[in-house]
Order: sequence, then C-alpha cells, then structure tokens
Amino acid sequence: SGLKIVPSDRGFSYLPLAHVFERAYVSCASLVAGHEIFFAESLPTFVQDLQRARPTLFISVPRLWLKFQLGVFKKTAPGKLNFLLKIPIVSGIIKKKVLTALGLQHVRLAGSGSAPIPGELIAWYRSLGLNLLEGYAMSEDFAFSHLSTVELNEPGYVGVPYPGVEVKISEEGEILIKSPGTMMGYYKQPELSAKCFTEDGYFKTGDRGARKPNGLLKITGRVKELFKTSKGKYIAPAPIENILNNHPSVELSCVTGAGQPQPFALIQAAEDLRPKLSDPAVKAKLKEELTALLAEVNSKVEHHEHLQFLAVVPQTWDIAGGFLTPTMKIRRSAIEDAYKGDIEAWYEKKEKVIWG
Repeated sequence: SGLKIVPSDRGFSYLPLAHVFERAYVSCASLVAGHEIFFAESLPTFVQDLQRARPTLFISVPRLWLKFQLGVFKKTAPGKLNFLLKIPIVSGIIKKKVLTALGLQHVRLAGSGSAPIPGELIAWYRSLGLNLLEGYAMSEDFAFSHLSTVELNEPGYVGVPYPGVEVKISEEGEILIKSPGTMMGYYKQPELSAKCFTEDGYFKTGDRGARKPNGLLKITGRVKELFKTSKGKYIAPAPIENILNNHPSVELSCVTGAGQPQPFALIQAAEDLRPKLSDPAVKAKLKEELTALLAEVNSKVEHHEHLQFLAVVPQTWDIAGGFLTPTMKIRRSAIEDAYKGDIEAWYEKKEKVIWG
C-alpha cells in the first residue's frame, strides 16, 4: 500500500523468482494489486525486453543504473548532454529521448537497492526527470524494511521505515530491526538463529548505519566487512568502493588489505575497456585515469584509509564464476581468495596502478 501499486501499473522481473525481492515485489505485489508483470528473456535481450515492457515500476541495483548511464554516455558525451539539458526548449525533448531509449519513459517509481549508489548518479537521473529513490531490505525481513518517499528522501540515505517496522542502532553501530516481515529463524539452524536476534527480539542485520531524527537511514558499511590494517586501524571498504565505482572506467571494485600497512583496491575495468587493454595506448590512458582516481579517493578519506595502489585484474567478476551474488553485489571473500597469492608482490612494486 505504501507504494500505491494499482492494476494499471506494469512491473519488470529479471531476478531469479526464488529471490526475496521477486517474491515480495513481483509474486506477492502483483497478486495483491493485479498489475501486469513482464519477464526478461535473457541478459542479451534485457534492454529490448525493458523497452517492450515500458514499466511504470522499475527497481534495480546500482550497477545496472550505472550501466544505463554509461550506455547513454557512449552515444552522447556527458558534457554535451549536460549542455543540452540546460536549454529550456531542448531539454524536454532530450530527457524523453534518453528515457525512451532505456525503456523507462513511463516509470513513475524508480528505485535502487542492494548496495550503495553514488549521490551523483541519483542526481543525474533526477536531472532527466526520473526521481530515483533508494530502499533497504534483506531476505531475513522479507524485503520489508525501508523505502525513500517523495517527501522523505536524500542521496546517500535508504529511506524511512515501512509502517510497523521498528529500528534502532546498537552501541556498536549495527542496525537492528523488528517487523511483521522478520523471519522466525534460519531453517534447522537454531544456534545461528539465536545469535541473530537481541534479547528483546530485534534482528541483527549485520549492517552499520546512522539515523536522522526524521527516520532517514544511512548505511555506512557491513559490521563483518570492517578489517584492520597492520597499524591497528579499522577500514570500512564500502564508502571507498562507492567513490571508485562512480568512475566510468571502473566496472567494480573491492577494497581490501587486512594486515597490510595500508589498504588497496582490486579493480575490474569497465566492460567496454576490458577487450581493448591489449592496446598499449588504451592501457596507458586507463593508467593515467586510475592514477588520478587514486589521488581523488585519497583526498576524500582519512589518512589511515588511503589506498596504497589500485590493482587492475584480468578476470571478469560475474555470477557464474562465484564473484557476484544474483543481485550483482561482490562476494568479497571469493574475490580476496582469488588474489591473495599476489598481494605481497603487488606491495613490493611500489606503484600506484598495477596490472594483475
């Protein structure tokens, strides 16, 4: 009811139907509201399927929103597009053309979740007339937790609690949630289930966060993702990765370096760049861009969070290889395990950009 879904709405399904988001917002929501659901046939036909569906409701992950933006920039340079959007008569035509090409021209509710999304990316979509909002949920609460609203939203915040959802922040900074959607426990794992709840029945999300007086929630990282350098300083990788992933030449990143003097980042180059890295000119240009990006990142974080180097890896991180989840979040442990044998040699090189 909070989403105000009506029979005339059109949804678009592309995740595995067993995924909690699909169960809640596709299976259940469509049965309750009676609206149409279109299904993506395959990854290669995704854009065509989206254009055919012309959804009014579209919720996705930051990586896909970024891919859409980069696809637009391939056809029209960012500077030129920004200039055109400032011309009163032309801007309306440009906005409609861009959204139509993406299949999003009829979207009235656009959402992003599963991982942090850069505020600049949200602002860009809003400049096109698409009011992109963030949400927050997980399997353990049946995707019933937080959502931004037209009245209450702010880039970097994942929204306010749904009606009936109780939220508090523990002394350690962990987000604790209690709601009608909270699970009873993990199947046949009573000990694990007991560890995941507080004595007063709140579920321990494993996410760190902060709240504003108006209820807006900000995710600051994962409790278990924090790692300590050899200097005894704790590093929260997610905020740093958020900056890295906003660069058009970066597809994905993974900040790591537990037990090392300074953290570093593993980088997967953008999809269109990877096949071209055998070209010395392309490689040199990317190195120049990443060197500048490293300096930018280090200027925005605390000294103990400064990245020692960026390591560009040759492998593609995908779901099939076990490096990504179905919602395209990185599997941090799998990525770290894949490159742990190279770390010492990378540090010894004392270079800003390293080719893995």
